[in-house]
Parts: sequence; C-alpha cells; structure tokens
Amino acid sequence: ASNVAPLIHLCQKLVGVVGLEIHAQISSNSKLFSGSPVCFSAPPNSQVSFFDASLPGTLPVLNRRCVEAAVMTGLALNCTINKKSLFDRKHYFYADLPAGYQITQQRRPVAVDGVLTYSFLGGKKRSQVVRKHVQIKQIQLEQDSGKSLHDDVHSQTLIDLNRAGVGLMELVMEPDMSCGEEAAAAVRELQLILQALGTCQGNMSEGQLRVDANVSVHRPGEPLGVRTEVKNINSIRYLARAIDYEIQRQIGVMQRGGTVHNETRAYDSKSGETIPMRDKEGLQDYRFMPEPNLPPLIVFEDNATLPPGVDSSQVVVVQKIKEGLPELPSVKREHLVQAYGILPEHSFTLVNEEGLMEYFEEVMKATRKEPRKVIGWVMNELLGQLKQQDMSVSQSPISPAALAELLELQETGRVSSSGAKQVFQVMWGSSGKTAEQVIQEQDLGLVSDATQLHNICQKVVDSHPTEVHAIRNGNAKVLNKLMGLVQRELRGKADPVLVMEILKQKTRGGGC
Repeated sequence: ASNVAPLIHLCQKLVGVVGLEIHAQISSNSKLFSGSPVCFSAPPNSQVSFFDASLPGTLPVLNRRCVEAAVMTGLALNCTINKKSLFDRKHYFYADLPAGYQITQQRRPVAVDGVLTYSFLGGKKRSQVVRKHVQIKQIQLEQDSGKSLHDDVHSQTLIDLNRAGVGLMELVMEPDMSCGEEAAAAVRELQLILQALGTCQGNMSEGQLRVDANVSVHRPGEPLGVRTEVKNINSIRYLARAIDYEIQRQIGVMQRGGTVHNETRAYDSKSGETIPMRDKEGLQDYRFMPEPNLPPLIVFEDNATLPPGVDSSQVVVVQKIKEGLPELPSVKREHLVQAYGILPEHSFTLVNEEGLMEYFEEVMKATRKEPRKVIGWVMNELLGQLKQQDMSVSQSPISPAALAELLELQETGRVSSSGAKQVFQVMWGSSGKTAEQVIQEQDLGLVSDATQLHNICQKVVDSHPTEVHAIRNGNAKVLNKLMGLVQRELRGKADPVLVMEILKQKTRGGGC
C-alpha cells in the first residue's frame, strides 16, 4: 500500500503551463515621453529627439494619448484602473538603450486584475466553439528600446534609435493556459480587441505586437515546474508551434531524468525548435528605483471627482473613456448570430479572419440568397481557396459584388449549384471576368427548355424500365437515379426542379 501513492504520482501525465507577456505598441502619433513622430519605415535615426538619445538635461513629458490607450485597453479587459500609478527606472545595459535604463511601471501599474475571454474551435471535427478565460495580472506603460542591426559582413552592429521611447503597453497574462493552441487563441482575441479599440494596430510583422511565452511542465496538483521564457515571437502561428515544441522538449527532459533549466530561448521558425539564448540562473539586478523626473500618474473616475478648476479635457477621465468604448469582437459575434441566424462557429471564423466579416456583409447586401447559404460559399469556396494559396481576404480575386452576382444567378435558376462552383473556379483563375461572362463562354447555364428536357427525360425513362417499375411500386428514391442520368446527359446543366417534375409525370402509373 505504501507504494501506491508514488505509482499514482508517476502515472500522472506531465502537462504544460503557459503564461504570456505581451508588448503592444500604442497607436500614437508621438512617443511616450517625447514629441518625436512614430513611423515604422522612416530612415534610420530620423525620428530621434534629444530626450530619445538621452542627452543630459532632457526631461520626459508624458503623452496623454498613451495613458488614454492604456486605460481604454484596461477597461476592455475588465481590469481595475489604478487612479494613481507610478513610474520606475529599470536599469540594464544594452547598446540600443542610450539612457542605461527603461522607464516602466514596476511597483504600481496603470491597470490590474483583468480577464480575457477567448475561444477556439475544438471537438472532434473542430467545429465546436470552446470558450476559456485567462487572468490579466497587469497592464503597464513603458518605453520601447531602439533596434540593433547586426552587420555580419563588416562584423559590426548598427544602432537605430527611431523606436527608442515609443510607447508600449506590457500585458502580463497569468499561467492559465496549457498549450500553444490556447495561447494563440488568446493572443488573436487580444489582437482583435486592440484593433477594435484603436489602441494598437497589432501588426506582428512590424513588431507592433511581440509575445514572450513563459513555459513549464508539471503533474496536476503539484507545484509549477521550472519555467523557460521563449522571447520575441512575432507571429500567432509561430507562437503556437514554439509553445508546443517547448512543452514536448521539457517533458522529454523530465522523462529522461534530466533537469529543466531556467533560461531564455528563441524560436527558430526554419527548424521549428526553440534554442537557448542566455540562462537566467544569475538573475539580473535591474536596480528598480522611482523615476525622479515624473510625478505619480493620476486619472479621475468621472467629472465629479475632478479637483476645482481642473479642465476635464486636460486630464484622463475613466468614465468618459468607458462611454466611448466601441463594439468588441465578442459582441460582433453575437450580433452576427442574431442578425443572420448563422452558427456560433461561423460567426467565430468571420470575426477572427481579418476582413472576412466585412466581405460576408457586403455579399449579403447585394444578394437575396439566405445567409446560411451565403456563409457556406464564404467558408467553403472563398476561405478554402484563400487558405490553399496562403492569401488574405483583401487579396481575393473575387470581390464581394462579383460573388453576390454569381449567387444571384444561381438563385434565379440561371446556373446550377455544381455549375456555380465551376464558374467560381474560373473567376478565381481569370480575375476580372463576371459570372455572366463565364457562364456564356463556358456554356454553363441551366437548360430550362421544356421540350429538350421532356425529350431527354423520355429517353432515360424508356431505357430504364426496371427503375420505372420500382418507382410505380412506391420506391420514390429511384427517381434520384433517373435524375442523375438526365444530369449526366446534360453535363449537370439541367434545372433540377423542372427535371424532377417531368420525371414524376413520366413515371406515374398508367403509362408515360
């Protein structure tokens, strides 16, 4: 009996534990503490003020837009907004950090204790919406560093300070996730929220959203294991892969009796592996100290709490920001389900695929086809082609108006369902051709000439007496076989409703 507990302990499966730190670049015309413009593709060192370059005697001036963005993001993520928050200096040496310290909010950040609700498609067929929550520990304002550009040819490193001092929100997510899929879904939901708010453009390829993943493994019920940090992941797809690889790597180390080291790793997208950067055993002393050049940041709950004589346009008022919050992604999904009667999993995909919801709604405006049929086309035909060719919705060669025209032609009986799919394929390959043009050129229009259809149906009925006999004896399903034969004769171009009517007439008891 004494050996039972250790056996249960060993049999318990090791599982992953994931927390995230996300740096979101604030959408602002100027930097956090200086008036320098923010521009991604500007020539190196062309957007640098004296303060950004840390020249002696320069002082920080807080950008109100950045504070409003952080408060708005905190409200959207159900955070408590600290009416008083503090700035600190975090000291470390790096060539692209000219001051030798970063101004951040280590002691008392602007927002704390939030929650992000996110969803992903799970279940056997990946068609079930799985809803989960992750706690947001805090959102803090801080400066970005510059950029080091390594020139291997000349064995030198060049410094570009355009990014130095750009305003960031650092969002710290608690270790409430267990795998790459969950983390990727949480980041995608956050990205959609930030874009809806306008507080961050969220373009990961331009470094506007950078993710560090803290990954460990343990047996459920036991303390968390030693964690590694996978730094600077700049794509949601790579985030999922990096985390899943790191979980499996750590499980492998533990199963071999090894020890997981507390280290920083990077994800190599070519090999699909994480590789060590530097270990964290000798923990760096950042020598945090209060920022002496900035007073506490005060925000006010509403106009009633403003001190006498203070102009509300010169301060940050939480209530005013709350009233201006836009429709968030979760509300958009509910609206789509209610307005169009579509399935929750379809509304999930419409909102999560950039530009797809707008595309669908444009098609809906221009066609009488029912929403569930339109959604089938958008999900299967359009999205299928886009995924196959790794294209975004904005790159689709078929515009919403062009798809709506095709659906209208199908709805009015000009082209069959299978014919419409052929037309779609041709339109995809020959950009600019309308559905009507393709139908005429390829002779894909439905045959609805009654005489022609009567003749072909008669021919099929005459040559299949056994089937006709079965139908007259009550086996109506056999009609579908005759329908298929008629469609084969006409290469799928027969009007199915008309054909079925004619076949029923011709196979009725009492002769043809």
